[in-house]
Parts: sequence; C-alpha cells; structure tokens
Amino acid sequence: MTKIDPWQNALKQLADAAKILKLDAGVHEMLANPKKILTVSLPVKMDDGRIKVFTGYRSQHNDFRGPHKGGIRYHPDVTIEEVKALSMWMTWKCAIVDVPFGGGKGGIICDPKRLSAGEKERLTRRYAYTISEIIGPGKDIPAPDVYTTGKEMAQIMDVYSVMHGQSEPAVITGKPIPSGGSLARDVATGLGVAYCVREGAKKVGLNLKGAKIVIQGYGNAGTHAAGYIEKMGGKIIGVSDSKGSIVNPKGLDSKKVLEYKNKHGSVVGYPGSKKVSTEELLTTPCDVLVPAALENQITPQIARNIKCKIIAEAANGPTTPEADDVLFQKKIMVIPDILANSGGVCISYLEWVQNLQRYYWTFDEVAGKMEHHIVRGFHDTYALSKKHNVDMRKASMVLAVGRVLEAFEARGLWP
Repeated sequence: MTKIDPWQNALKQLADAAKILKLDAGVHEMLANPKKILTVSLPVKMDDGRIKVFTGYRSQHNDFRGPHKGGIRYHPDVTIEEVKALSMWMTWKCAIVDVPFGGGKGGIICDPKRLSAGEKERLTRRYAYTISEIIGPGKDIPAPDVYTTGKEMAQIMDVYSVMHGQSEPAVITGKPIPSGGSLARDVATGLGVAYCVREGAKKVGLNLKGAKIVIQGYGNAGTHAAGYIEKMGGKIIGVSDSKGSIVNPKGLDSKKVLEYKNKHGSVVGYPGSKKVSTEELLTTPCDVLVPAALENQITPQIARNIKCKIIAEAANGPTTPEADDVLFQKKIMVIPDILANSGGVCISYLEWVQNLQRYYWTFDEVAGKMEHHIVRGFHDTYALSKKHNVDMRKASMVLAVGRVLEAFEARGLWP
C-alpha cells in the first residue's frame, strides 16, 4: 500500500477551499507555507553512558489569529512533512471552533517504548531547552500528542520556568491538575464527539433515544464518546480494539465492556457479543458510526457498504478522500475529524486561559465553555455545507480558511 504524504494531502485540502473562496494566488501561497520550521539536534546521555543524538522539529504554520498551538509527538516515523501538515491542520482546527490560536506542531524521531523513564525525561528536557526560544505563553503553546503525556508537559513547563526565573504554567497545556492542568481534559475528545453527534442528529432528523451506535476503537476517545452518547440515549451495538471487533444488536453496556477490556486485555470475548472483522464492524447497520481508531479505515469499497446516517470522526483521517465522495453521494453526514475531535484543543485553550488568570473553573464550567465552541463550529460548518453544496469536510475547510483570511485582512502585512 502506497503511503499517503500528509503534507500533499494538507495542500490539496487547502487548494480545494481556495478554489471555493476564490483566494488570491499570493494569499494562497502564503497560507500554503509554514511561518517557521525549527529542526533541532538533541544529544542525550543514555543509561549505559553513551551519547545518542535525536532529531526534533517544531513547525509554526500561522499566527494571524493568535499564538501557535499544537502537540508534540514521539514516534520513530515522525517526519518534517508530517509535522508541517499537522501544524497546518491545527491552524484550521482552531479557526473552526473559534479559539484564538494559530497552528503549530512538534515531534521527535524516537521510539519511546525503547527508552527508559530517565532517558525519556532527559530527551524531553533537552527538547524543551532547545525550542525554548520560540515557545511561550504569547508565542507558541505546545501540548501532548502521540506517546507524550501530562508528565512530559510538566517537565517542559519546569525547564521553561527555570530558564525564565518564574513559574509559567501557560507555556504548555495538557499538564497534570497539580501543575495547572484543566478539569475535563481526559474526556475532552470523546465529549466533543458526543456534542457533534447530538447536533448532527438534529439536522438529519435522528432521535438519539435508542439510536444504534458503532464505535471503532475503544481507547480514550472511543470509550468516552460511547459513554456520553449513551447518556444522550444512544445504544452501543458494536465496538473494537486492536485485537478485534464485537457486535451485539441488542446493545452493549459501555462501562461493562471497558471493565472487561481492562481485565482481559481486549473487548473480544465480552459475554453475549459476536466477534466480527473490521469491515463487518464498519458496515454493521447502525445510525451513527464513530471511527476512533486509525487513519484510512473507510475506503471507497467500505463506504459503499456503510449503512448509517452519521459518521463522526473521533480519529484523525479515518476516511479517504475517495470515500468522502461516495458517502456524500449516499447523503451520509460525515462530521470531519477537524471538527469532531476538536474537544482537545478547546480544553487546551481553556487551560491556557486559566493559567494566565491563575483562576480555575469547575468541570461543568469547563465542559460548558467547550460545548459552546464546538456547537458553534458545527452549526457554522453545516451552514456553509448547504450554502456551497459540499460535504462537511470541505465546508469546515472553507470556514477555517475564511476565518484566518479575515484576521489577515484586519492585520495586513508588515513591513
């Protein structure tokens, strides 16, 4: 299978939106290029005494709407093209839910599973020291991503604070609560997906009470999405994890399935369920399908056999561009990842605000503020999809690029 170049994909999505918006060629070119890309060399003393040099990146795509925002990932397959693409997507994601950030992204080429806790901490602190010149509460605010956690965020905050002679929690988000983290962070993505499903159901005339829900992927996003959609009246009939998929048309209890998975290592074997293939899970007749696993799961072949009314993308890039066309023709509402899984960046914004004020809100206050941003983003996207007669993904890009363009036109270029 040919590996998809994320950067070329990001550029194509921008080009599609530019065509609809009739963007000036120069403005299009400006938006197609990150403002700054930093490549850093990271020498780290390993546990055996030898020095190993890692390579890290930080891409800052655009700051017309505010300081850069985006995660830091540790993975052996990190590339500069991937980091550039992710930083561009963060620009659009922040604009869709109308939080005052631009896009950023960072990564280190490493296999975190082969690093000891000490080696990982030394790598994290070296990276924080090396990129400290371009990050800051008003410049660029990183966050966790693939294989990074609140622990690494607290270490980065500590390095930055020591270098600046004062505690500065607003330099980074996704921190543990005692270090200035925000309540609702752990459930943010899944809760945001549930909000989008609720709003989408209203638009397609679906009563969520008793609606059949399939969740592909039962990690953090999938489990919380399942739990919150259940509270809204939905009935979970299928779930999966990396070891397999299960269905039960009569319904599954999301909490009991999670308990079973934690005890046995997989959802497979849950009492009363039937094991099925990934394709069978994705094409199980249902009302709402939530892909919360890997990218490129919904291909044109699978899309032709999908039987649902709404697809809410909790995962990044689960639907191929060709499959999007098939689903649009079938009149299936696809709530794109750039909107559906934006709960994380909403909470990151709210954590940053709390850090700047040194004043912290309750869980319900944070969740309520996040809901406002996501619901507004959904309705603005839906309105544009109808106006331009395009799918929600293209509409979300038109919305995002349009908002960034408004900020650019207000500010202008200097000098």
